[in-house]
Amino acid sequence: MIFQRSLQRELNYTAGAVFMVLITVMLTTMMIRILGFAASGRADPRDVLVLIGLAVVGYLAVILIVTLFVSILFVLTRWYRDSEMVVWFASGLSITDFIRPVLRFSAPFIAVIAFCALVAWPWANQQIDLLQQRFAQRDDVSMIAPGQFRESAGNHRVFFVEGVSADATHVHNVFVSGTESGKVNVVVSKEGRIESAPDGDRYIVLEKGRRYDGEPGKPDYRVMEFERYGVKIDNKPVSNAENAPTKGVPTATLFREMTPIFQGEIVWRFGLPILALNLVLLAIPLAYQNPRHGRTVNLIMAVLIYLSYTNLLSLSQAWVAQERLPLAIGVWLLHVIACGVIVLLYLRRVRFRGLFSGRLRVGSLFGRGAKGAR
Repeated sequence: MIFQRSLQRELNYTAGAVFMVLITVMLTTMMIRILGFAASGRADPRDVLVLIGLAVVGYLAVILIVTLFVSILFVLTRWYRDSEMVVWFASGLSITDFIRPVLRFSAPFIAVIAFCALVAWPWANQQIDLLQQRFAQRDDVSMIAPGQFRESAGNHRVFFVEGVSADATHVHNVFVSGTESGKVNVVVSKEGRIESAPDGDRYIVLEKGRRYDGEPGKPDYRVMEFERYGVKIDNKPVSNAENAPTKGVPTATLFREMTPIFQGEIVWRFGLPILALNLVLLAIPLAYQNPRHGRTVNLIMAVLIYLSYTNLLSLSQAWVAQERLPLAIGVWLLHVIACGVIVLLYLRRVRFRGLFSGRLRVGSLFGRGAKGAR
């Protein structure tokens, strides 16, 4: 049918443009945020691109939901504004005839949203948490960079090396300052290297240097010269992925353990594809626009509805996690209410023509010119 092909083509073009805009905004925002983390020492600069990619994967479901809702709303609003909807209604169509082509267009998006919410979202959050843990639990050697002062993970040592060998096992002109029991110690060495003991322990071995110990403000500093000075590196164990936050727990684990906080996460993950489906159906009657009135009223309403829907979904998640709402009710209650509102909107739009298209009803609405329009 001509109208279905026209609608499908315009929805595809609009969805592609909206998605590109949203993904560009998302990438820019995440890049600024993660670069700020790297600059402040809360993320490894070498992991910036990986973290940005994982963040995009984690938020892809939300981006696709907004893309679907905005695309359908934009296309149908333009049809109302340019009086194309009058032509289709005069041809014997009803607003309910738009449901099938819109759902056909939205089905692949909703499938991807469900996959992202149930699989990609927890995986991306798990990988982000692992990278953050490894960076937070790095040993002092991994922080050394030539020509830069670096603070240790425990904030009790400051390192400076002038040069590092190509294999990163030898350093030259080393300066180490630390604080222990209120005393300051400074170690200066010409050379150093990393050695591993048979039992697996690692040591920083400095050669041909001096150590200065004392309390600030007191003259009784102690100076020691050494030919060889070894410091053990305390390698902190990396936490297991099972200890990741709730957002990084696989969906199968949520159902297996079923703790209250896991039940709340279930409400959020399964709510995203249902939310996408309801917003798709809602966009059809919400796009109605009187050409004589303002063009932004329905867009403002759409923004308010989307924000209210997502906030209520988060509230349902919190109530289930706090055991103030059973899981079965928390998963379905909000969406059933939304379905009721959608049905009322459809009834309002077709109350003069009935729920389904028909020549007689359309003819009575548009006049004799509508007879036999198909």
